[in-house]
Amino acid sequence: MPDETDSRLLAAVQANAQITAQELGDLLNLSASQAARRRARLEGDGLISGYSARLSPQKLGLTVQAFIQVHFAAHSPEAARDFLRLIATLPEVVACWTLTGEADYLLRVWCADLPALNHLIHHRLLPNPSVARVQSQIVMDQPKPDAGLPV
Repeated sequence: MPDETDSRLLAAVQANAQITAQELGDLLNLSASQAARRRARLEGDGLISGYSARLSPQKLGLTVQAFIQVHFAAHSPEAARDFLRLIATLPEVVACWTLTGEADYLLRVWCADLPALNHLIHHRLLPNPSVARVQSQIVMDQPKPDAGLPV
């Protein structure tokens, strides 16, 4: 488990992946080299698993965010593998979860517009033999943006 300084470092890196060792050191009351060593240790321990940039969907022409619940017709390891192979080829699908309850999978998707979402559902997902039906919910607004993990 991370100590208090590690937790503060993780929160800072999560908020700004480009934070420098000097800035981390100033924030944590450590030298830049001590902050860099701590960050390197947390990376090595797997607490920091990578770095990414948040892109603006709107600036990329992606105006529709939706969640799609996928219900399988029958359950088998082969059906799941086939479906996950399909999902891996769909750039619109930005996240995929397996679920308990009625739906088998939950997909988070970004599409340019409603016709693109319709195409994704009717021409890519539903033709898959594993898929019995889908239910989609279109996001109207996101009052709380994606946030980091609580540390």
